[in-house]
Amino acid sequence: MCKLSKYVCSICGYVYDEEKGIPEANIAPGTRWEDLPDNWVCPLCGAAKEMFVKKEEEDAEASIDTTPEPAPQGKEDGEYSSPSVKELSYGELSVICSNLARGCEKQYLSEESELFSRLAKYFKDKDVPIEETAANKLMELVEKDLSQGYPNANRVSSGQEDRGALRALVWSEKVSRMLQSILSRYNKEGDALFANTGVYICTICGFVFVGDQLPDICPVCKVTNRKFEKVAGR
Repeated sequence: MCKLSKYVCSICGYVYDEEKGIPEANIAPGTRWEDLPDNWVCPLCGAAKEMFVKKEEEDAEASIDTTPEPAPQGKEDGEYSSPSVKELSYGELSVICSNLARGCEKQYLSEESELFSRLAKYFKDKDVPIEETAANKLMELVEKDLSQGYPNANRVSSGQEDRGALRALVWSEKVSRMLQSILSRYNKEGDALFANTGVYICTICGFVFVGDQLPDICPVCKVTNRKFEKVAGR
């Protein structure tokens, strides 16, 4: 008899145990991973099946030396090369100011928070709406972040011993993987994915949840679901 396995969600850490199943969801004990429906999602965060990793594989990966390579050096020893300069769009400036407003609010800096909120609205009003982007194009951008952006950012942050940046990268990478999962489901299901259900965003880390019953806490940053906001419209 084949040994039953466990599968771990790479977003929230939920473990599906083939031996136990999920009786409360009518998945009987002993149900194999491959026998779960293709559209089955994580009971906690809603991630698709492809976001799960077999437990033995996860344990093997943990034993591999993942010490990051030294960050790229500049012309002089210890000097990092300057990043390329990019002009920010009004939309990007609006998002930055909005995040700064939230940060000030959490530090009880009400006056500064109000000023950043006003700036965010100013830039948002000046922003020119772009044409609707195809899901496959968005998927390309997310996959590029996961395959190139995050590994590079982690290398630099590790080289600088910046624990705050590393923690932020852990959160944002999980959020990006969730977006990858949602886009993958959208490519299969189309607009039916969002029919008669809600879409919510965690205002702390940006985690996106599709469904009617919010988890008690955010699967990524662990704040209570009071910090989630429902997305209205397309």
